[in-house]
Amino acid sequence: MTSTIIGPAAEPVTAEAHHHSHRDVNGGWLRPAVFGAMDGLVSNVALMTGVVGGNASRTTVILAGLAGLAAGAFSMAAGEYTSVASQRELVEAELEVERRELHRNPDDELAELAQLYVARGVEPELAAEVARQLSADPEQALEIHAREELGVDPHDLPSPLLAAVSSFGAFGVGALLPVLPYLLGATSLVPALLVALVGLFLCGAVVSRVTARSWWYSGLRQLLLGSAAAGLTFLLGRLIGGGIG
Repeated sequence: MTSTIIGPAAEPVTAEAHHHSHRDVNGGWLRPAVFGAMDGLVSNVALMTGVVGGNASRTTVILAGLAGLAAGAFSMAAGEYTSVASQRELVEAELEVERRELHRNPDDELAELAQLYVARGVEPELAAEVARQLSADPEQALEIHAREELGVDPHDLPSPLLAAVSSFGAFGVGALLPVLPYLLGATSLVPALLVALVGLFLCGAVVSRVTARSWWYSGLRQLLLGSAAAGLTFLLGRLIGGGIG
C-alpha cells in the first residue's frame, strides 16, 4: 500500500506503509487442544508401560489403556468446565458491580476513567474529554471500564461447555494413539511406544507455533519428556509387579 505525502517543496513523496503481524500470544484454540492431546498421550502411554512393566497380559494392557482414556478425558472435561465456569461467574459478578457503580456514581466512574488515561500520559483535559465521550453510551462505558480495570471483554467471555468438549476430545485423541496398535493386533509394547513418541514429537512441533522455539526443539523436548515418563513408570511397574508376584 502506498500513500502520497506533500513535502515542503510541494513535491509528492511516496511513502511505503509497512505493516507487521504478531502470533496469537494467548494461543487461541491451538494451545489447549495440543496440550490436551499431549497430556492424553503422556499419561496413557505412561500408564500402559507401567502395566506392561508389571508383566500384564495384552488384554489387561488394552483394558488399562481404554480405562485411562475414559477416566482422563472425563476428568479433563469436568475440570475444564468447572474451572472456566467459575472464572466466568467471577467475571460476571465483577461486571455487575461495575454496572451498578456506573449507574449510582457516574461522575466518580468518569473521573476514574479519566485518571487512568492521565496515568498513561494523556493530558488531563484531553483525558477528561475522551472519558466523557466514551462514557456517553452506558454499554460502551461498561465495556471500557471492564477492559481497563478487569482486563476482560464482556462480549468475549470463555464458554465452559466449549472448554469441556475441547478438552475431552483432545485428551481422548492423544490417549487413543498408544492403544491403537494393541487394538489392531499388536502383542508387544514397541508399536505403541513408536506411535506415542511420534505423536509427542508432532505435538511439540505444533506447539512451536505459539512459542519462540523452533519446531524441532519443541518436538524433541516433548519426545524426551514423554520418554522419561514412560521409562520411569515402566520401572515402577516392574518393581511393583515383581514385589507383588
